[in-house]
Amino acid sequence: MKDFLLRVFTWWNRQTIGTQFWTWRKGELVGEDEFGNRYYRTRGGAKDPALGFERRWVIYADYAEASMIPPGWHGWMHHTTDVPPSRDTYTPREWQKPHRPNLTGTAEAYRPSGSTLASGQRPPATGDYSPWTP
Repeated sequence: MKDFLLRVFTWWNRQTIGTQFWTWRKGELVGEDEFGNRYYRTRGGAKDPALGFERRWVIYADYAEASMIPPGWHGWMHHTTDVPPSRDTYTPREWQKPHRPNLTGTAEAYRPSGSTLASGQRPPATGDYSPWTP
């Protein structure tokens, strides 16, 4: 019962009932990534008349976090590449880095020097600032 209510009233836990129905009715599974996220497109690659291209969507394995999409799948989702990473003909580009989760709000988040949350002392002002006066 709890799972059903979560699917009706929340969008951040995997998929809603509407998304599940749309996927069942119009979707075609393209592949799955190493995190368990499943990627879909419109059945047969049919173009959406309103968009002019095929719809592509992801159903997250757990919490819906956009940074959990690896680079290869991100390119496919945004129509940068036509070949999904699940096919044998896919080769990642040399500039594509491995996935790193979004660390914002955690202790491992990037904190530049001078940040009030960074460890150490803030560097003194350099004197190059002059306030505006009308």
